[in-house]
Amino acid sequence: QLQLVESGGGLVQPGGSLRLSCAASRVTLGDYAIGWFRQAPGKEREGVSCIKRSGGWPVYADSYYAGSVKGRFTISRDDAKNTVYLQMNTLRPEDTAVYYCAADSTVQPLCDLNIRGYDYWGQGTQVTVSS
Repeated sequence: QLQLVESGGGLVQPGGSLRLSCAASRVTLGDYAIGWFRQAPGKEREGVSCIKRSGGWPVYADSYYAGSVKGRFTISRDDAKNTVYLQMNTLRPEDTAVYYCAADSTVQPLCDLNIRGYDYWGQGTQVTVSS
């Protein structure tokens, strides 16, 4: 059973940065596409970014971003550490939410932000952007 653990959330001022981590144990995280999602109070969970499985399919883009975070957030993976990161820069108050990482076990050449495609979810980490 894949277990995901997020960390790195916290309180930051507008314009600041945070780096979220999504780690797994006992499985190879590179075998999964990983997505980051967020949910603000009173709103539906939405996709933020995803990164495809490691290896193969070089013709396809490694990652995908929602329009609201493109150019500010960067997703990456370190297979040696079995961890996926979400670097968040130029944070805005509207980025405030609980952030979740999720794993998609489907063997496919790219990733997407369809929530229903993700099989495993972490417990979430709170990100608050406020002065």
